[in-house]
Amino acid sequence: MSKQNPGRMPSGADVVLRLGITPEPAPRPSTARFPDGAHFRVEIPSIEGPVALKALLEEADQLGVTINRVSQGSGAMLLSEADLAEMARIGADRGLEVSLFVGPRDEWDLGASARSADGPAFAGRIRGARQLRYAIEDVERASEQGIRGFLVADSGLLEVLSEMQRRGDLPSEIVWKVSAYLAPTNPATFLQLEHLGASTINVPSDMTLGQLSEVRSVSELPIDLYVESPDGAGGVVRGHELADLVSVASPIYTKFGLRNSKPLYPAGVHLAAEVEAIAREKAHRAGIALEWARRSGLSLQQSGPGAKGLGVPIP
Repeated sequence: MSKQNPGRMPSGADVVLRLGITPEPAPRPSTARFPDGAHFRVEIPSIEGPVALKALLEEADQLGVTINRVSQGSGAMLLSEADLAEMARIGADRGLEVSLFVGPRDEWDLGASARSADGPAFAGRIRGARQLRYAIEDVERASEQGIRGFLVADSGLLEVLSEMQRRGDLPSEIVWKVSAYLAPTNPATFLQLEHLGASTINVPSDMTLGQLSEVRSVSELPIDLYVESPDGAGGVVRGHELADLVSVASPIYTKFGLRNSKPLYPAGVHLAAEVEAIAREKAHRAGIALEWARRSGLSLQQSGPGAKGLGVPIP
């Protein structure tokens, strides 16, 4: 701020109005909240194992960023029981949800459709009864090690797992997170997934504020949204919009992927350096977006560790 212009700088909205420009009408703020009264939570996706999780949390601590949920995309089936137990212990100690993708799925299968030009739409589906069996067993195996959060990308599998939970065959604390592979683009489909047993639902990263408001008008179920998405999911960068996104769509899990980064699935020791570096940069991106939210002047509350509704592991 220059010495010739003391006092508060005008907001961008003030300047636009001064120019005589009429902005599009803002959707009404959401009145829905998480069970703890918070508007939003921070999720870091593609945290592929204990090493990446430790690196992420170390960086987040240095930046003063609270992480509420981490998710993993390679699949629980590619983590050893020791890896699962270690991630569960870390999650329990920090009061954060550890959400693992259910595998196998069509992108890892013998069938070629998921790798064809039009195949990405099929990538998260479960192929045949044998794969359905493996997917159920994948959830059972990880839950035995204390994991209480799972990503699901097949609507039939979602219905089967939620029914197992209702029958008491799976722990009641498990959170079923609908994957971006199954992301609904309209309120009716969002409601359909909620009825099938979803706990939180990932919507496309390019949904407008108006479209998010439409979804929120029919349901109070938490929305998951990539504030920054990897190139494979469109490469959207919306950190500067965080306050508006939260205001319109709360309760919302704000996800921080990373544009212009190396694809990691399936991850392993051969990609360890990239996995750790990418995890750290995601914490950095989340910190920047939170700075933008604070500049907005809106009173937006983030959940703290161990908040009600998080699928915190139970080792």
